[in-house]
Amino acid sequence: MEGEAPAEPRRGQCPVSFSRLRRASPSKSKNHDRSEGKETLMSKIRRALISVSDKNGVVEFASALANAGVELLSTGGTAKALRDAGLTVKDVSDLTGFPEMLDGRVKTLHPKVHGAFLYLRGNKEHEQTAKEHGIEPIDLVCVNLYPFEATVAKEDVSFEDAVENIDIGGPAMLRSAAKNMQSVTVVTDPADYALVLQSMTENDGDTTPELRIELAQKVYARVAAYNAAIAQYLAKKTAGTNAAPPFVLAYGSGTPLRYGENPHQEAALYRDASVTEAAIADTDQLHGKELSFNNYLDGEGALEAVKELAGEHGVAIIKHSNPCGYATGQTLAEAFEAAWAGDPVSAFGSVIAVTRKVDLATAECLKGRFVEVLIAPDYDEDALEYLKNKSKDLRILKLRHPVQPPARGPAIRQIGGGLLVQDRDIGLIENWFTPTELPFPDEKRKLAEFGIKACKHVKSNAIVLVREFKAGCFTQLGMGAGQPNRVDSLRKLALERACENLDKLYESEKVYGKTPKEFRAETLRDCVLISDAFFPFSDSIEHAAQAGIRYIVQPGGSKRDEEVVAACDRYGIAMAFTGMRHFRH
Repeated sequence: MEGEAPAEPRRGQCPVSFSRLRRASPSKSKNHDRSEGKETLMSKIRRALISVSDKNGVVEFASALANAGVELLSTGGTAKALRDAGLTVKDVSDLTGFPEMLDGRVKTLHPKVHGAFLYLRGNKEHEQTAKEHGIEPIDLVCVNLYPFEATVAKEDVSFEDAVENIDIGGPAMLRSAAKNMQSVTVVTDPADYALVLQSMTENDGDTTPELRIELAQKVYARVAAYNAAIAQYLAKKTAGTNAAPPFVLAYGSGTPLRYGENPHQEAALYRDASVTEAAIADTDQLHGKELSFNNYLDGEGALEAVKELAGEHGVAIIKHSNPCGYATGQTLAEAFEAAWAGDPVSAFGSVIAVTRKVDLATAECLKGRFVEVLIAPDYDEDALEYLKNKSKDLRILKLRHPVQPPARGPAIRQIGGGLLVQDRDIGLIENWFTPTELPFPDEKRKLAEFGIKACKHVKSNAIVLVREFKAGCFTQLGMGAGQPNRVDSLRKLALERACENLDKLYESEKVYGKTPKEFRAETLRDCVLISDAFFPFSDSIEHAAQAGIRYIVQPGGSKRDEEVVAACDRYGIAMAFTGMRHFRH
């Protein structure tokens, strides 16, 4: 590695019993390479080059290698750390005959290093060339890279600091060593130290061909992810010079899931190590069964929806990627109950995300209610104990970052033969104005904005009805999602669901002096109806008017806006345009 950066903290140590490694002798043996179906000359590991940025576990790993008779080569800070631990280490500069130079940028880019990795063992021509030039084999390479991702994740990082943390020698060594995986063991993840040592113990000082291939695959994946992070960072610096610069994605090893959307589909989760905001893939699971593919999808929907309510006591209840419950309250428990009332039938078996630390009162809201996953920034100790005792299956997730408003970034969707990449929809309103004769009242503006936040996360054609159930506290009353036409979302789903919920509310609150029909009509008159896109015809307005709706919010922009506005004027409806569409396909 061309110069070394300070070690980044890393969880986990190297758990192998190092004393089990026997001292290796220079004997050679033949091993059958089952992956290639041919005989490959194998020799015990005799020399190792170790040069790491993440020094977690490296002293123990190097000690075990030294105890097995392996000669240690190293550079810079790694060499110092090993010597400080009492190990004998040869500097790479002594091997090459060239000093480290250019502030440590150049030290391993040399034929005596890369030749030692790359020459084919058993190939007479290669063996002769190596002998002529004094190139001795290096059998194990342990390298990890400058912490570029961690560096550019810092808010105040300068361009110069970012560039300085682009590793050159490290990726070059990893790629060279991994190319000769038939003979060279290359490890870049400290989590694999124990695996390498165990293999050496079980194979007379060498590793197996299968393990070397597995480690080589991890190397190329890591280098790809590293290069992708650099490319993405530089792409931001070239914004405006190219409308669509190269877009590179790469992830490390994934976590297998039980199955995908359906049992016959295989699935895995790949985590983005550079994430700096609350994310469903970046959580600590405190309790419950392993998460399924669908749990992650609904968890993504719940978390992204609740981010819109950051700073408030907010709750999002998701079923099949749609918010069937969405509310704010003066307390988290109050918001939870209001969100659950938005569709108590669909909330069964849902995934729930909240904006605040879960207290006991909120935890007790789950009594008698089946929930698949609960996602929160944290949990009070008594609340966590209650939830654990409630169900052994409830998956309890703690976010590693606080719930904050959604940040700018790419939204990615795979299609056949490619990727669609767009900006995340972090907007709300572009230009608020009222085209109708009746002005949209200022006192309904906050309720309308809450409704837009909910509607953004409903599958189009989306219609949402929202109400203010207490001063400054809002809830979703009815929702229509995923219909091929907007009028069905409104007439058959959102309005029907709202009326069903109001009938339940009438019974639970024991409303006296009014009939259920009167209670529904009175409540609906104070609701706001939100549409994610413009109304192409006035028929939706007519159905809304029949239900008693008096306030509508939509983006506007239809060729028939005048017709729609005229219908609102005819029925006494105040309508606001936002100038911003929120399709969610």
